[in-house]
Parts: sequence; structure tokens; C-alpha cells
Amino acid sequence: MSSSPWRNPASAPSRVRALLAAFAAMTAVTADPLAAQSYGRLSEETRAYVAVQGPAVALEHVRVIDGTGGPVLEDQTVLLRDGRIAAVGPSSSTAIPEGAERHDLGGHTVIPGMVGMHDHLFYTAVGGRRVQLGYSAPRLYLGSGVTTVRTTGSITPYADVHLKDAIDRGDAPGPRIHITAPYITGSMGAPHQARVTSPEQARRFVEYWAEEGATWVKAYTSIGSAELEAAIEEAHRLGLRVTGHLCSVSFQEAVALGIDNLEHGMLTASDFVPEKEPDRCPGNIMQRAGGSDPAGPVAQRTIEAMVEAGVGLTATLSVYEAFFPGRDVVDERTLELMTPDLREAYLDERGRIQEMGPDPDNFQNELRFEKAFVDAGGLLASGVDPTGNGGALPGFGNQRNFELLLEAGLTPVQAVQVVSANGAKILGVDDELGTVEAGKLADIIVLNGDPASDPSAIRAVRWVFKDGVGYDSRALIQATRGLVGIR
Repeated sequence: MSSSPWRNPASAPSRVRALLAAFAAMTAVTADPLAAQSYGRLSEETRAYVAVQGPAVALEHVRVIDGTGGPVLEDQTVLLRDGRIAAVGPSSSTAIPEGAERHDLGGHTVIPGMVGMHDHLFYTAVGGRRVQLGYSAPRLYLGSGVTTVRTTGSITPYADVHLKDAIDRGDAPGPRIHITAPYITGSMGAPHQARVTSPEQARRFVEYWAEEGATWVKAYTSIGSAELEAAIEEAHRLGLRVTGHLCSVSFQEAVALGIDNLEHGMLTASDFVPEKEPDRCPGNIMQRAGGSDPAGPVAQRTIEAMVEAGVGLTATLSVYEAFFPGRDVVDERTLELMTPDLREAYLDERGRIQEMGPDPDNFQNELRFEKAFVDAGGLLASGVDPTGNGGALPGFGNQRNFELLLEAGLTPVQAVQVVSANGAKILGVDDELGTVEAGKLADIIVLNGDPASDPSAIRAVRWVFKDGVGYDSRALIQATRGLVGIR
């Protein structure tokens, strides 16, 4: 890590400390992912995607699935005012203020804005392609109804930080962004990952990224238990939280160390490999863990440990689905947005997977594990993780997760909770967003259809409201046509 004589503000001269304090105060305001953002604060570039300006908007005669776990509400009016939800109630009795912009939306459904808990701002695909999607990703997320993301690992962390700042200022369209530090792993890490081999290194890493604005740390596959424990302790001391895509450390071991969140599910849980050695990642983990019993004693002990400690799980079903045969993952919307060479490579890869992909029962086991986690009282959230072979795109993969959660056996009401409110709870922002309730920030999705009876309606996004400003879903998505894989 680079150092400077003023790395610790307390060591700077008093005049400089005052300037640093003033700058910190300014950035604390502008960088707040929950800061209200009215239409008047938006740049001309961002305004080009706005369909409904406000400041007072009445969405009348809508169906509401509010994310609280309560029943589906019919013929409701959702009133938005000054960036917040002012009222939700029956259309026959909800008062609409004079001058409000009124929209009769019979046949439409309002749900909370999705909270993507594993939503990178980079993308990987077939053939080793890896690209930062600083243009495409924020438009795809917001256009698909994802109003908040946690980056959960980065290949170019300062690009993420600068994009967040641009969105917070209104200079660029996109979701609220919670920054996760670069991957922290052990000696087997990739070039874009921080390799730590001592607890002291782990603590220095966390301290540095806390100062740079990260609010989460992501531990990766080969990290050792001593280093993970040190990272967790330092993160908690500084007010950060830790999640992990783990292997050398099992889920149960990580829970005992105090981790806050775990990623992916049983397909990465080395708990399911009986001969696993301490601090060593067993090979072929996806196949070996996925072939285990999702209702057996190992699964039960793992789920019980997580639920008892309040450790949430992030489902990333859409990225895994594209690796398995017999799955309907050739989404025409996705192919349209890809560059021509990427589209061809992806279709070729899918052809090979259809012929000799992994056991499809392993994917079904992941679905069963996540259903068991929810049934046991676990806090399940979701994210797309737009990596792998390129089949899971930002935003589209978040929508697909909703459909896959229904396939797993969750009800539509539960699935809406998973993709919205539960993520807000893990992030610690559920008092401000994640549900369609009066007083919350006006981050909501207007769907043309009923996802409770037709799961594909989750893709029929008409408008996405963020801070009460309604964005045109189609315009945001079409702006990325042919650019996914480039920018």
C-alpha cells in the first residue's frame, strides 16, 4: 500500500487537518448513497432518460407487492412526493393533492426497487473477456429495476468509486452504489486481487479501503482463517461489513469468525467436502458440493449456524444457471445487447454445455438449499454476479433471479422480499428503502403485468423510480445495445 506523511489525518499540520475535515464533511454529504436526488439536480445526459419528473406523482389503480411479506394489494394508489412515498392505499380513498401528475395504471404492478447484493460493475465472458462496464452496467441495472447495488468485488476499484460519485451528483444515470473493496484472498489470488498472507496485511488492507470509501470487504476463495478473522475484526472496528465467496474457509468456519454475509450458496460451500483440510480449498468444488444432499445433516448444520448468527446469504442463481445444460438461458434481449463476436462465442459455449455440461441435478440442489434456508428463517438476498460465461447481464440477471426463486418454491411475495427488502436489511438501509411503504424513499418499479401470476412480467418494466424520478426502462436499456462487452 502507498503511504504519505498525512496518511493519518492526526499527523497533519492543524491547518491541513482543518481542510481535510472540511473536505470529508463535503464528501460525506455528496457520497451518501441514500441522499435524495431531485430532477433539478440531474445533468442533461441523465434527464434524457427521465419519463416522469414529479415532484408529486400519483400511480393510480395499481397492484402492489410491497416487499414486507404482506398480501398482494389490488387497486391501490401510490403517491410519490418530493422523492419519497407519501401514501399507499386504496384508489377509492387515497387523497391526491392538487397539481400532482396522475397516471391511470390499471393492469400494472408496483414493487420495490431491486437491491442487487452481488452486482459487479465489470463483466466477464467466454474466452477470458473481462471489461469494466462503466457505461452499460449502470444503465442496465437501473433500466431493469435495480435501484441499489453492492459491488461485491472489483477489478478497477477506483472506476467504481468515480462512477458512484458521478451518479450521486446526478451526472450519470444509475443505481445507488455501495462500494466493496477489491477482492481479498490468499496466496492463490488473481492479479486483480489483494493477496494477504498475514493478519497484519489483512488489517492494513481493510484500513486502507475504509479510508477510500468502501463500506464492505469481500473475502475470496483462498484466504486463510487467521487472515479472514483479522479482516473481519478490523472491518467491524471501522464500521464496515464483510462478505465472502469462500472455499479454503468453510461457511460454518466463517460464521464462527463473525462474517456478516455469504455468497452463492452450497455450490461454493466447502462444508460439503468431507476430506477438506484446514485453510485449503478442495478442487472441483462446484461439482462436489453441488452433488451433495441439500437437505442432509451438513446442509442442516450449515443453515442452522447461519440463521442463529444472523448471517445472510446472497443467491446468484442466474449466473450459475448459464453453466448447466437443459436450461433456457438464451434470452433474446441479452443477445441483442451483446457485441456480435461475444454473441457468437456465447452461443457456441452454450452448445458445448448442452452436450457435456455438469450434472443438472446440481443446480436443482442449489435451488433446494436456498428454499431450505428461507424455510429455516434465513435472510436470503440476491444478485446477478455478471461474470462466468457472459450469459448473466447486469439487471437482466437480477430479473431472472426472481423467476428462479419461484422455481425453487418461493411464493411471489417471498421472491419480491428476497430481491428487494432483504438486501436492504443486509446493507442496513431498510429503514429508508426496500419496501413500498409511506415515508420510504421512492425507489419503486412499475411493471406492465402481474408477476404473481406471470413470472415473466418481472421483465416488463415500464418505469423505474429512484428518489421519485421516473426513468424510462426501454430508453436506458436500448442505450447499451451492442455495447455489452465493450463499455
